[in-house]
Amino acid sequence: MNGPVAAKRRLAIALAVSSIGICFTTASAANWFKIQDTNAKNVPLISGFIEPDVFAMAGTPAEIYNPALKRYISAVPHDNLVGPNFSNSTTGIIQRARLMIRGWINPHISYFFAGEFGNNAATMVRGQYTPQLQDGRFTFSGYVPGVRIEAGIIRAPSAEDAMNGYMSYNYVVFPTVINQLMLQPFYEARPSSPYATGPSGSVLVPSSEALGVNAFRYPGIQLFDWKTWGHWQVAYGAMVGMYGSVAAGNLSNSPLYAARLQGSYIFGGHGPFRSDVTAWVWYQNAQPDYLGHAYTMQREGAGFQYLQGYMHQWGRRLKFEYMRGNGWISAPAAFSQALGLQPALYNDQLYTNINNTANGYYIEGGLFLTKRIEADVRYDYYNRLPNLEAAGQERIFKTWALALQYHFTPFTKLMAGYYFRTLKAPGVAPNSPGAAVSAATDNEFAMQAMISF
Repeated sequence: MNGPVAAKRRLAIALAVSSIGICFTTASAANWFKIQDTNAKNVPLISGFIEPDVFAMAGTPAEIYNPALKRYISAVPHDNLVGPNFSNSTTGIIQRARLMIRGWINPHISYFFAGEFGNNAATMVRGQYTPQLQDGRFTFSGYVPGVRIEAGIIRAPSAEDAMNGYMSYNYVVFPTVINQLMLQPFYEARPSSPYATGPSGSVLVPSSEALGVNAFRYPGIQLFDWKTWGHWQVAYGAMVGMYGSVAAGNLSNSPLYAARLQGSYIFGGHGPFRSDVTAWVWYQNAQPDYLGHAYTMQREGAGFQYLQGYMHQWGRRLKFEYMRGNGWISAPAAFSQALGLQPALYNDQLYTNINNTANGYYIEGGLFLTKRIEADVRYDYYNRLPNLEAAGQERIFKTWALALQYHFTPFTKLMAGYYFRTLKAPGVAPNSPGAAVSAATDNEFAMQAMISF
């Protein structure tokens, strides 16, 4: 009798330990330096993913008063239209479609190339759809102790939502502070004619001179590595690069610098779905050029996250990140060009003065209600140009997001979210364009299928 009972007890203990192991090895935190910048030994040569999306907004127009015409112009703000084309308030698009090739040349040198074919701000160059080489790098490991070297088109060390992989996205829409402060738009540095002067020392950049966004990447060289002691891990990355892209070319006469340091306590697991607590700090500095003059673009931030139990009932996560910037700060065009609208309303406004500032943060949490169903909530805040409040250029964006995810696998899922959005324009007159756009801001529904192959 004792033998079978003991065997059953051993089996029960083994099953319990296995269940705990599943919980700990399938969370969704990660050392992104390891995952994004190196390849697994048995990685498939060709892979990719596609993200079909549906967006829906009311399409509320703003009533803009034109004093010269002495009448109101009714126009739908870009905030209430689906980018990057800004022609519909409700539509479906293929936001991302990426084909990736990766492998090893020898045991110490790996490579990774990725093409982006989706319809997004990175593939919208001079107002035209232009597929991009999104990634292209070689990584050298094992030659120098404590240092790995990466060269090519690299995700620059920066904010967590700018570094993490597509499989860990929990919302269809980025926090506004990430979308506007970190997803850096590129502009022609030496246009045939100088850009028109905008409000408060800005310049007005037409869409024909917009060269797409950076997708958080820059060409350059990065030194990085990580060290693990038991449950503890420290990782770092330091990059020297070029401010620009394949489509935009080099837009600065000075290097871009970026660095990040992070520390983790790992409960268990590995890869993009491990369980851990991680905290980080990061910094970026570049000197974008405009008409031969160098301006300062500085970004920095800090944050932490706790993640445990991915695709396990009651698995949970909590993340907070704060960031700020100064100098080179852009304000996207409020409208598409229309008869009666002033140029400051339908061109990007680029603020180059070193005294310009912006800051923001987001906090989010998630809970697996079942193995496959996850509920998420996020609040994000972005204050753009608070130094220009008196001039009426400050804008404050606040968004609550409620979302659900259904996970088929760790790399294929459905996401849906509703975004309660408010926009404030302190210091503007009640009948000003800023007040009209703020009053017209719609909430947004977004749904996405993330399909990997």
